[in-house]
Amino acid sequence: MLALRDLKPFTRGKAAPALDWQPVAQWRDQIDAGAWLIFLGLGDGRAHFAIDAAGANVAPDIDTELIDVRALAPAIATGEAAILAEARSLLDWHARHRFCAQCGSPTKVASAGWVRRCPDCRASHFPRTDPVVIMLAIHGDRALLGRNRRRAGARFSCLAGFVEPGETLEEAVRREVREESGVRCGRVRYLAAQPWPFPSSLMIGFLAEALTEEITVDPEELAEARWFHRDEIREMVARAATSADDPAQASLPAPIAIAHHICRRWASGLDSL
Repeated sequence: MLALRDLKPFTRGKAAPALDWQPVAQWRDQIDAGAWLIFLGLGDGRAHFAIDAAGANVAPDIDTELIDVRALAPAIATGEAAILAEARSLLDWHARHRFCAQCGSPTKVASAGWVRRCPDCRASHFPRTDPVVIMLAIHGDRALLGRNRRRAGARFSCLAGFVEPGETLEEAVRREVREESGVRCGRVRYLAAQPWPFPSSLMIGFLAEALTEEITVDPEELAEARWFHRDEIREMVARAATSADDPAQASLPAPIAIAHHICRRWASGLDSL
């Protein structure tokens, strides 16, 4: 059993934190009281669950603490990070969808936590994943990065945005780059994807061919957009990977984010259009 309180998991081992998997019996009172219980899957012949520990009168061990998912994910194995993302997304979905979108009545948890059903109109509601395109627009040996207006410092990243109804992923890439920076794009190439449980996005990564160079920033979206040479991005990748960022220097997201790896692979020549 993996318990989360306020969407933060219980962890064990302060020097090298790991998810604190606990016996189901330890949470029997909370289960009987109706706490949300989510089936996460089978591993090593055993069923694994997540539980919402909000309001639970459980005193953690001296070696146990709650850690924010963003801080914990880089420190644990990839498989455990994926399970944690699943648990966090599902518990957050339950918290946000307590009422039926069809008739407004309270819904109930069903199918081991993977469905919410309305007892009045009998509608079923399923967890959602919102597709987000995230792309590195490139022009020769330069790439376009933007700085979010809501984030302090000189942190730059790939441009990104939600896919809108009725458009393809490729169309979303071209639209988002043009809306945020004024740059027009042509060819688009898929690279990789990453689940992002804040709260429930799927980041879908691309390279995009920039057809124009002039930047016209949308101030509602970005504080700044800038072309960076491949060598500059290579240096930024190295600093981000070693946590040696200087707040005054242009920097990239940490390796937990797909943006870091899109930039790293392009700057090192591993990916191209």
